[in-house]
Amino acid sequence: MSIKEWPEGERPREKLLERGAAALSDAELLAILLRVGTRGMSAVDLARYLLSEFGSLGKLMSADAKTLSACKGMGLASYTQFAVVKEIGRRILGEDLQEQMVLSNPKSVADYLRLHLGHEKIEVSVALLLNRQNQLIAVRELSRGTVAENTVYIREIVKLALDEYADSLIWHTIIRVVRQGRLNLMCSLQSV
Repeated sequence: MSIKEWPEGERPREKLLERGAAALSDAELLAILLRVGTRGMSAVDLARYLLSEFGSLGKLMSADAKTLSACKGMGLASYTQFAVVKEIGRRILGEDLQEQMVLSNPKSVADYLRLHLGHEKIEVSVALLLNRQNQLIAVRELSRGTVAENTVYIREIVKLALDEYADSLIWHTIIRVVRQGRLNLMCSLQSV
């Protein structure tokens, strides 16, 4: 059954206008973004199919073009739409974090690093330089490694902190480990 044939209060667009975006399920939000379904599937059905294939909105939005195009009803146009939505969300989150750049607890540090480094496919080490109030002064990339290794010299970290007049710093290495076909994210945080 086409979405146009649904009762008005159950249609995703009308539901959003009436109750707000927070009232919609993941599938309904995705259906609005998709706009149309495929033969035999409404946009909501297609959204449900995609969510079941990928497991979550985050994984779906992070899929590469080849993986997404392999799914029924998806192609490069859908991939570019999803990439744009993800980037807009990342930028909005970045603006929010920029306004409150006090990194006073592990959660705020993790949120910041997830936003800025979560997409990396190789090992990356960065230093977050802070003032006495734990406000972020600067972020400096220390090194980029390979899929399996990354080298950082302590003298470079100390020199960087002194050059930037930082009162403290957080040194972070993002490590991607593939085990049994699954990607796990490991983090090494050190405060100096």
